Amino acid sequence: MLQTSARLLRLLSLLESRRDWGGPELAERLGVSVRTVRRDVDKLRELGYPVAAATGTLGGYRLGAGAALPPLLLDDEEAVAVGVALRTAAGGAVTGIEETALSAMTKLEQVLPPRLRHRVRALNVSVLRVPTAAGPTVDPQVLTTLAAVCRDTERIRFDYRSHEGDDTVRSVEPYRLVAWGRRWYLVAYDLDRDDWRTFRVDRITPRIPTGPRFTPRPLPADDLADYVARRVSTAPWRHPATVRVLIGAEQLAARIPGPAGQIEPVDEHSCLLRTGADSLDALAAYLGLFGADFEVLDPPELVRAVAALADRYARAAGPVRS
Repeated sequence: MLQTSARLLRLLSLLESRRDWGGPELAERLGVSVRTVRRDVDKLRELGYPVAAATGTLGGYRLGAGAALPPLLLDDEEAVAVGVALRTAAGGAVTGIEETALSAMTKLEQVLPPRLRHRVRALNVSVLRVPTAAGPTVDPQVLTTLAAVCRDTERIRFDYRSHEGDDTVRSVEPYRLVAWGRRWYLVAYDLDRDDWRTFRVDRITPRIPTGPRFTPRPLPADDLADYVARRVSTAPWRHPATVRVLIGAEQLAARIPGPAGQIEPVDEHSCLLRTGADSLDALAAYLGLFGADFEVLDPPELVRAVAALADRYARAAGPVRS
């Protein structure tokens, strides 16, 4: 059986790892009686930890939010993971979080034991981020609001700006936030359209207050990340296109990212790619990266863009020497 001080630390660690715990479950984890768990919870409260208790025969416990942030109990790998995540967040797509992440990183390094401090600093110095093209950024308050209503199964209304620039008011049941590169998406059930929808978070302006609560529906897919990938890949483009690529569907799928479009097998040696872009010139250049012959079926404007790009490359290459 753990000694009292070690047991209190273990109890606190368990309460931090999950939202709700039953008294008997905690007792089993700690190897003590339910009565001892109650006494240990009282000791944590005396130390300033806001542990809420649920009524009932078995009882239950939850570590609540207090006036001050209590110490976190992290093992070595968790501490390193938090340090690296904070450094990575400083270059992320959330507006205004860079300075906050670096401040938190500095505080964490000050309290880490030397062996962990050296590991975190070594990773931060040795690992470089390749700069990516500027993309949309999201407000951290919007992210936390959406995360809260997803967690608490509360309906939310928000103003939404579409891809075409149209403004609408949406009322939804929110379920999950999905991060994809520099973009964040909300998967939700649209109550007015009676269907599942995927919303760009950088185009959302929440309306407060939220609520009421709702009974969760079965999700539209087991893998919501893959679901978002498929929905994004079929989003309306300014210039949609259909291209026949002269390699098998599996070969093409291995060469392009999921959001690039939908692939349909034709036969063993060819497939159709339904894709698009906001720029015909960019799409023409992108098609040349597949490493395979292709034929543009639609639109005619893309055929002309590919021909113009081919002429430009031919002039750049100059006379071909045998």
